[in-house]
Amino acid sequence: MSTRAPMLGRFRHGYVAPAAVLVAGLLYAPFLWTAYLSLTRYDGLESPAWVGVHNFAKLFDDPALLTSTRNTLIWVAGTMVLPVGLGLLVAVLSYDIRGGAWYRVPFMLPYALSGAGLAMVWSPVLSHDGIANRLLGVDTAFLQVAPHNTLAMLLVWTWQQLGVNTLLFVVGLQSIPKEPIEAARLDGASGWRLFRHVIWPLMRPLTAVVVGLALVASLKTFDIVWVLTAGGPGRNSETLAVTMYRDTFVASDYGYGSAVAVMLTVVTGLASYLYLRRQVR
Repeated sequence: MSTRAPMLGRFRHGYVAPAAVLVAGLLYAPFLWTAYLSLTRYDGLESPAWVGVHNFAKLFDDPALLTSTRNTLIWVAGTMVLPVGLGLLVAVLSYDIRGGAWYRVPFMLPYALSGAGLAMVWSPVLSHDGIANRLLGVDTAFLQVAPHNTLAMLLVWTWQQLGVNTLLFVVGLQSIPKEPIEAARLDGASGWRLFRHVIWPLMRPLTAVVVGLALVASLKTFDIVWVLTAGGPGRNSETLAVTMYRDTFVASDYGYGSAVAVMLTVVTGLASYLYLRRQVR
C-alpha cells in the first residue's frame, strides 16, 4: 500500500486526461471556433474574411434580434411562473396523500416526448382550423399573432416540463426531516402557514436547482418554436436560439449567426452565474 500511494499520486493527472480531452474536444473547441467565426464574414463555402466586431455591432441594429430577445424574456418569465410554479403546486397537493404517485403519472408522461415530437402533437390542436378552435367555438389565431403565439407555445412547454419539475419537488419534500414539521403541527401550524414558514424554507436548496435548470432551458428554447411556427409568421415568434439557427443555417450567414450564438452563450452564462451567486449568499 505504501508503494502504491505515491504511484497513484504521481499519475493522478493521467487518470482524468482522457475525460478532459473529450470535454475540450466536444465543448470548448467548437465554442472557440464559433467565437472566431463571429469575427468574420463567412458563408460556409469561401474562406472566412476577418471583419472584427462588425457582426456584434450589427446585433444592435437588427429588429429581428430585438423581437427574439423580447420573446426569450417572455419564455424565461413564463417558465418561472408556469412549469416551476405549477410543478411545486402539484407536488405539494399530491404529496402525503394516498395514491399520490398515481396522480402524478399524467404529468410525467409528456416529458418522455421530445420537444419536436411534442410540437407535432400540438400543431393540429393550435392551428387556425384546429381542434382547439372547434372545441371552444372560437376563431382564434393561436400561432399567427404575436405575442399570443409565444404564450400558446409556452403552454405547450409547460405541459412537457411540468412533470419533471413535479418530480424534483417531490424528491425535495421527501428529503425534509419529519421532526420540524411535527413540531410545527404541535404548535398549531397547518395548511398555508405550515408550508410557508416550515416546508418552503427547508426546500430552498432544491428550489434553487429547479429554478436554475428551468432558467437555462428557457433561454435556449428552440425545437418547440421551430416546429410549431418556424419563428413566424415573419419572425415575430423567434427566440434567440431560433434566430441563431435561421441566420446561420437558413440564411448561410455563419459569421452573424455565430455572433448571435456567442451572445446567447454569454447571456446564459451570466444569468446562471448571477442566480447561483445570489443563492449562495
